[in-house]
Amino acid sequence: MSIFQKKQGFFEKLKRGLAKTRDLLLTDVNDIILGKKEIDQELFDELEEALIAADVGPAFTSELIEKMTDSVKRKELDSPERLKEVLRNTMKAILKKNEAPLVLPKNEVFTILVVGVNGTGKTTTIGKLANQFKEQGRSVLMVAADTFRAAAIEQLEIWSQRVGVPLIKQKMESDPSAVVFDAISAAKSGKADVLIIDTAGRLHTQVNLMEEMKKMKRIMGRELPGAPHEVLLVLDATTGQNAVNQAKMFSDAVGVTGLVLTKLDGTSKGGVILRIAKEYNIPIRYIGIGEGLDDLREFDSEDFVSALFEQGDS
Repeated sequence: MSIFQKKQGFFEKLKRGLAKTRDLLLTDVNDIILGKKEIDQELFDELEEALIAADVGPAFTSELIEKMTDSVKRKELDSPERLKEVLRNTMKAILKKNEAPLVLPKNEVFTILVVGVNGTGKTTTIGKLANQFKEQGRSVLMVAADTFRAAAIEQLEIWSQRVGVPLIKQKMESDPSAVVFDAISAAKSGKADVLIIDTAGRLHTQVNLMEEMKKMKRIMGRELPGAPHEVLLVLDATTGQNAVNQAKMFSDAVGVTGLVLTKLDGTSKGGVILRIAKEYNIPIRYIGIGEGLDDLREFDSEDFVSALFEQGDS
C-alpha cells in the first residue's frame, strides 16, 4: 500500500471516527440555521448553546460568536448558511496554531516522558510510537518506569515483543527513577537514540506519585542535560471534561510539551480537542483512532476539520 493510500485510508477512518462528534455538533447547527431568514441575536444564542453542549468550550464559543457578530456588522455574512463557513474557518485557525509534529534531532539522544492517567491508551501509544520511530531508522528503547503496577510492565513487554524494540525494566515496586537512570545510561553508551518512558497513571489525583514524576525529571536532567526533551500527555477523547482537567493538572505539575488525543473513533466528545487547544495552547502531536499500528498519526488540523464536516462512509 502506498503512502497516499495509507493517508486516504486514515482520513476515511477519521471521518467515520468523528461521526458521533459531527452528529452532536453539526446536527444542532444545521437545525438552528435551517429555515432562518436572517441572522439575529436569537440565532447566536442558540448556536452558543449548541457549541457548549458539543464540548468545544466557552473560550472557543465566545471567540466564534464574536467573529460572527463582527462579520454581520461588516455585512460579510448575508445569510445563515455562511455561518458554517465561519465556524469551519475558526476551528481551522485555532487548531492550526497547535499543529506541531514532534521533530527528533539527528545524532542526539532524545527522551520522551509519556504521562497520563490509566486507561487513556498510554501504553498503546508508546508501542505505536516506538514502531514509528523504528521504521524511521531510529534505535529505540522502551522504558517501564510505571513500577507500581505489574500489568503496566507486562503490557509494555507485549508491545516490546510485537514491534521488536528492547525494553528496560526492573521488578515491580522498584524506584522508577532508578529505571530511568538505567535507560539513560544505556542510551549514553550508544544502545539507543530515542527513549520512550512510561510513567505511573492516576497522577493528577495522587500527590506522592506526581512528586515521584518530578524526581524522575530532575534525575533525567542531571544525567542528560535537556532531558526530558518532550513531556507527552496522552488524553482519552471520550472523557470530555476530565481530559480538560488532566491537561491543566499535568501541565501545572510537570510542564507538558505535547499532546496525544486517543480514542477519537466513535466518541461524541471529539470537540474537546478545540477546547484544549484554545484554553491551554499545548502542541497537539498525534491523534489515535483505533488499535492498529497505523492508527496513531501526526495531527493535521486541515484533515481533522475536513473530517469533522464531511460525512464518513457507513
